[in-house]
Amino acid sequence: MSIDKLKKRFIPMSETMFYILSSLNEERHGYGIMQYVQKLTNGRIILGAGTIYQSISKLEQDGLIIPTKEYERKKEYIITDSGREILRLEAVRICELYLIAKELV
Repeated sequence: MSIDKLKKRFIPMSETMFYILSSLNEERHGYGIMQYVQKLTNGRIILGAGTIYQSISKLEQDGLIIPTKEYERKKEYIITDSGREILRLEAVRICELYLIAKELV
């Protein structure tokens, strides 16, 4: 899928999707993603298995992540170059929001 189509599909992206995608800068399986996001957000976001696996399926289908290995019924994933670009574009969008919001407080 082209970057333009991916931008239309994923930007803006949900906070949950942002954390899941960013967590895959390192190989992780579903439960590892859940633990990483919970730690990263100091427990503010606790992802359920349904959310994780539905998001992983969507991200994999659209080529933003790929599976790397499978063992003991666990499948690990990592972000692709397209996924990294979409994540970067979303981070730029969030930074723009931050600058505007900063002026409001």
